[in-house]
Amino acid sequence: MKKLKHFIYIFTLLIGLVPLTQAESVEDPVSYLQNNWAQINYQVPTNEEKIKAFQKLEENAQNLIDKNPERVDLKIWKAIILSSDAGVINGLSSLGMLKQAKNLLLESIEVDANALSGSAYTSLASLYYKAPGWPVSFGSNKKAQTYFAKALEINPAGIDPNYFYGDFLYQQKEYRESQVYLQKALLSQPREGRALADEGRRQEIRAALARVSDKLK
Repeated sequence: MKKLKHFIYIFTLLIGLVPLTQAESVEDPVSYLQNNWAQINYQVPTNEEKIKAFQKLEENAQNLIDKNPERVDLKIWKAIILSSDAGVINGLSSLGMLKQAKNLLLESIEVDANALSGSAYTSLASLYYKAPGWPVSFGSNKKAQTYFAKALEINPAGIDPNYFYGDFLYQQKEYRESQVYLQKALLSQPREGRALADEGRRQEIRAALARVSDKLK
């Protein structure tokens, strides 16, 4: 019975993704990508199921980009979906996805650096500090620091730039500074239409603050 309930839950969740042939007709394509990303990221319980769902969403994102090639925000969201998928895979096979995400974000910044409140800078900074460094991949803490500075200049009170910068500082063992930015992220204003994403992110922030507190004892 427990397995049956689990199957029904996953099936119900995944059919919530608009099919590829219909994705181009959604009324608000960015909200469609945002909401489905949050659903997959925070509610799909296993990595295998997440990978399948993210890959379907990647296809839908590309379909939307093909229909709206001028939309920078759609390219940013495809990059976010790719990097999330790569994070779940977490292996050498994901390096191509990280590079593709990086290139999409760099292209987006060239067109409109302020799109989605500077989200391309936040995502790019996150890629640079999480990706392996040379010769395996393009990871660079120096570039991450540069892009975080730009992200926070555009969106100083945002939940995402403050959370990811706080996590970056934690990885650099700058625990006091990390705590400052994580607390700022926790106090950020709710985003309209992003309740699931905000709640999931706040759970991540609380977990990160707990790790910082342990280091400061």
